[in-house]
Amino acid sequence: MTRHFAGGCACGAIRYETSSEPIVEIHCQCRDCQKRSGTGHSSYLTFAGRADVAIAGEAKSWRVAGDSGNDKIHAFCPTCGTPVYLTFQAMPELIAVHAASLDDPGQFNPHMVAYGIRGHGWDRIDPALRVFERMPPG
Repeated sequence: MTRHFAGGCACGAIRYETSSEPIVEIHCQCRDCQKRSGTGHSSYLTFAGRADVAIAGEAKSWRVAGDSGNDKIHAFCPTCGTPVYLTFQAMPELIAVHAASLDDPGQFNPHMVAYGIRGHGWDRIDPALRVFERMPPG
């Protein structure tokens, strides 16, 4: 059965949809995700085919270098500020959407935690998930 994922920003100016299956669903506790989200982690569904994710609306972006030195490009709505998706300089075919931006966030089924050693006691994540000290290898 093919799942359909759709979502967007809080004001509706940016929308996305895909029927692709995510290659990974992940909580990330790196400091960049903590600062950007304003909490202890960010949660993402990553899709292998950026071309398979239809995006409507014009996002603004900002860049931050990951551990590899390659940029992660964070896209957000210029009207409401909602973070919607991110792409990766070194892997331009990938796109990760923020789980909270899904129309049905209950579709998010996390597989693991990246940068788990940087987590906080007040940001409890399912202890049954695999935890990696860094981003796991592709």
